[in-house]
Amino acid sequence: MPKSKHPDNHVFEERLADLDNKWKRALADYANLEKRLLKEKDSYAQFANTQLLSRVLEITDDLEKSAAHLKDQGLNLILSKLHKILNDQGVSEIDAPDNGFNPLSMEAVEVVPGPDQKIVEIVSKGYRINNLVLRPMKVKVGRGNPATAGKEVQNG
Repeated sequence: MPKSKHPDNHVFEERLADLDNKWKRALADYANLEKRLLKEKDSYAQFANTQLLSRVLEITDDLEKSAAHLKDQGLNLILSKLHKILNDQGVSEIDAPDNGFNPLSMEAVEVVPGPDQKIVEIVSKGYRINNLVLRPMKVKVGRGNPATAGKEVQNG
């Protein structure tokens, strides 16, 4: 004679499946939380680094100006080491592509006679950390005076 199924077996199986699904969702939510917290921790550390690196860049500017004026080998060696440290931290100089003004990575400090929307002079270098702008490049931008359309970019 076959065993008769208890009528509550189906209810227990449904309840067990429901609890199993909830447990799996909770594990997935916890794993996502861990990933998000790790990402936030990295973002916070990067933000803290950007504050320090911004201040170091100010000193780097001063050292570069001094090195250009003094032409001292020791100062150039120090600058080389400083640039390597910055590079190791993900800091890179922003390039001025085709002399075109890019408001996402540049700050126009002055509009001067020159080719329209082209960089006429670089006032100060800009830097990125990874893909984020750490400090925008400060530039003088042309306003479209045709008399100066062939003028070259001057590094400042």
